[in-house]
Amino acid sequence: MTTSFPISSMLHKKGTALWSVTPETTVFDAIRLMAEKNIGALPVLGSGQLVGVFTERDYTRKVALMGKSSKETRVREVIAREITTVTPDDSVEDCMRLMTEKRVRHLPVVEGQNLVGIISIGDLVNWIISTQSAAIEQMEQYIAGSPAL
Repeated sequence: MTTSFPISSMLHKKGTALWSVTPETTVFDAIRLMAEKNIGALPVLGSGQLVGVFTERDYTRKVALMGKSSKETRVREVIAREITTVTPDDSVEDCMRLMTEKRVRHLPVVEGQNLVGIISIGDLVNWIISTQSAAIEQMEQYIAGSPAL
């Protein structure tokens, strides 16, 4: 099973919806948006540039467990300073490897300085399942259509 498809293929299939917050957004508002959109992470954009990713993990570990108020804490206070990104040309396999190495569940996809999407571990799993299903279906059709030996 090949995982050499570029992430741009996945983004095309996934759609163009992309929600984000600013560094000054309260954690409460970010969590509310994530709940409304049923997503686990939000890119954080400052002056139109990617400055971080806010995740459910940031909330649980850096707000809830530390006893901070989500209505008073700003996203900028809890996001990681190091941002791991990929480009649309990176492969599904490269992204899986990077997520495993960096222990992240979401990767912003950037083209130059522009954010063009975000992929999650769930997106990668769904992509692999659908490509495996398509490959199996093609093999079944081939076998069913081939003459008996």
